[in-house]
Amino acid sequence: MIGFSEAQLLQWIVPLLWPLLRVLGLFAAAPVLSMRAIPTRVRIGLGLLVALGVQPVLPPMPVLPLDTPAALAMVAQQVFIGVTIGFAAKVVFTAIEFAGEIIGLQMGFNFATFFDPTTSGQSTVSARLFNTMAAWLFVVVNGHLMLIEVVAASFRQFPVSDHPLDLLMHVQPQVWGAELFRYGLWIALPTVAMLLFVNLVLGMISRVAQQLQIFSIGFAVTVSVGLIGLLLTLPLLQRPMLALLERLMSLFQP
Repeated sequence: MIGFSEAQLLQWIVPLLWPLLRVLGLFAAAPVLSMRAIPTRVRIGLGLLVALGVQPVLPPMPVLPLDTPAALAMVAQQVFIGVTIGFAAKVVFTAIEFAGEIIGLQMGFNFATFFDPTTSGQSTVSARLFNTMAAWLFVVVNGHLMLIEVVAASFRQFPVSDHPLDLLMHVQPQVWGAELFRYGLWIALPTVAMLLFVNLVLGMISRVAQQLQIFSIGFAVTVSVGLIGLLLTLPLLQRPMLALLERLMSLFQP
């Protein structure tokens, strides 16, 4: 009769458990991968497949009983690192959506809001457009594969240990808000500059020709110029998105 000891089971299960927990943490927070449309069973199955696939490139994993305080701390570390990587990718989408909010504010589209089922919140037309474009670009440029590669590389930068909060000292996610606003303004700057120039021209026209109903024609003009600006700048969205994504993902790689 074939039998297995507890030590043998730990040798088989524990090296697979750590990457599985880190990948599941990523799937819980990463954009596109954390959508409610993806069933939980699919995420768990995909996480198990990824954990099996990255085994050859992972460093040796510590093997210890799972009912010890050190093992519980290691479990918390894997989930925390995975969620942080997903949150870093989420910052990229938030920066792009913030750029859409700024452009919508200048175009006068902020009065038109829609319910976003992915975030259970309200979003403007332009922000929803930028968010959808970012999701398409994320899939087209293989952003999901980049995140899986980063998770595998993070085991060398942050090996499995019983100190889950050491990650905060290295990556400092509290400063990512500055990156969000900086890149959001960078993306929205061309269109905002065009709309600012149009508003200045409309203000001069209202002073010269006061008989014109500037409020009746100003909205149409700003919307038209804003749509032209979006048409010209959306094809260039890939560069800042990849720059910010690579900037944040480099924090988790050796």
